[in-house]
Amino acid sequence: MWAYESVFYQIYPLGFCGAPFENDGVLEHRIEKVNDWIPHIKKLGADAIYFSPVFESDTHGYNTRDYTKIDTRLGTNEDFANVCNNLHKEGIRVVLDGVFNHVGRGFWAFEDVLKNREQSPYVNWFGRIAFDGNSNYNDGLWYEGWEGNYDLVKLNLRNEEVIQHIFSAIKGWVDEFDIDGLRLDVAYCLDHDFVRRLRSFCNELKPDFFLVGETLHGDYNQLMNDEMLHSVTNYECYKGLYSSFNCMNMFEINHSLLRQFGPENWTLYKGKHLLSFVDNHDVTRVASILTNKNHLPLIYALAFGMPGIPCVYYGSEWGAEGRKEDGDPALRPAFEKPEWNDLTEWISKLAEAKKQSKALQYGNFISKVLTNGQCVFEREWEGERVYVAINAADSPFYAGFDAGAVEATDLITGEKIALNGGFEIPGYRAFFLRV
Repeated sequence: MWAYESVFYQIYPLGFCGAPFENDGVLEHRIEKVNDWIPHIKKLGADAIYFSPVFESDTHGYNTRDYTKIDTRLGTNEDFANVCNNLHKEGIRVVLDGVFNHVGRGFWAFEDVLKNREQSPYVNWFGRIAFDGNSNYNDGLWYEGWEGNYDLVKLNLRNEEVIQHIFSAIKGWVDEFDIDGLRLDVAYCLDHDFVRRLRSFCNELKPDFFLVGETLHGDYNQLMNDEMLHSVTNYECYKGLYSSFNCMNMFEINHSLLRQFGPENWTLYKGKHLLSFVDNHDVTRVASILTNKNHLPLIYALAFGMPGIPCVYYGSEWGAEGRKEDGDPALRPAFEKPEWNDLTEWISKLAEAKKQSKALQYGNFISKVLTNGQCVFEREWEGERVYVAINAADSPFYAGFDAGAVEATDLITGEKIALNGGFEIPGYRAFFLRV
C-alpha cells in the first residue's frame, strides 16, 4: 500500500483559503490557492495530501449539504479537479474527508423531512426521528444528532438508499478528481457493516484505494483490519508524544509504543500502519502545547521515527501556534504564504529519511535505552536496522548498548557516527542511525 511509505500533509481548506464561516452562497475560487503551495508541499517531502471537508456544507465542512458539489466558498468542481490534477502531476496523492456518519441541516433530504414530515420519502434516511418531539432548533420534531449536536444530523447507514447515495458520490470523486483514498470522519461511530461494504466497494473502484479512520480510544483493530480500514489515527500516541516531552517522561510514549508495536506476541498493532501526528485541525498546535520550544524538532523526529504514517498539519511545519481554547477557527487560519525556517528544513530531512528507509516504514519496534529524558529504539526490516535516538535534555547523554556495529550513518544529516558500545547524543538532539 502506497500510504505506508508516504508522508502526509493535512490542509483544512475552508480555513486555509480564508472562507467565511457561514456558507454565504457566494462563489469564490479560493481552492486555487492550493496550487501556489504545491512547490512548498513537495519541498517539505510530503507525497500525499489529506484535505479536510471540501464539499458544500452549512458552516465548517462537517455538516454536508451536497456530497457531489465542491463548497461554493471554495470554488467549482472544475477548480478542485485542476488542483488534484496539479498535485498528481507532482507525485502527490489526494485523500478526501469522507463525512458519512452525519450531514448538515441543509442537506437536501433532511430539508425535505422538515418540510413534509411523515410524508417525506427520506424519513428513513436518518437516525431516529420522533415527530412528537423537538430539538433546540424548535422544528417540532426530534432527531439524532452527533453527540447531541443538532446541526449534525445522524444518517441511517443501514438504509440501502443512503449507502448507494454515498457510494455514488465516492465514485464521482474518483471519476472527477481521481482521488486516492478517504479519511473517514468519526469512524468510531460508523456502522461496521457499512465500513465493510465501503472497503469492498472501494477495492473494486480503484486499486490501492486507501481508507483511514478517525479513532480516539479503544481497540483500533475493531476498525483496522483486512475487511475494513487500512489505518486509523493514533490518538493514543498523540497524547503520549507531547506529554512525554512536557513531563520529561519518555516512559509514557515508550509504554504506548511497546503496547502497540513491541516484540511480544500480545502487542496490539504489530505490522499495522497507524496515522501519526503531533497536531491537527481539532487540537492545540504542537508549538503552543510544548512548554520547551527546543523540543519541537524532537517531537517531529519521534513522530517520523516511530511505527506509523506521519502527517504534518499545514503551518505547523514552521511552528505556527494556535490554541483549542480560543475556538476551532484559531486552529484553522489562512496563512498568506508558506514559510520556511530551520524547523521546516528539519522536517523535510525527516521526510526524506522516512521515505528512503524500509526499516522506518515497515520495521518492528524494540526499546534499547530508556530514561526520563532519553530514548533509543530499534526499527528493523529485512536486515536493515535503524536506531532512533532522542535526547530531550539540554546536556549530552551517553547511550550505552551494543549496536552490533562500529559505525552508523545518520539518515537525517548524513554524518557518520562511531559506535563503541554506544554513542553520545548531544543535548536537544535526535539521530536516525542506520547500521
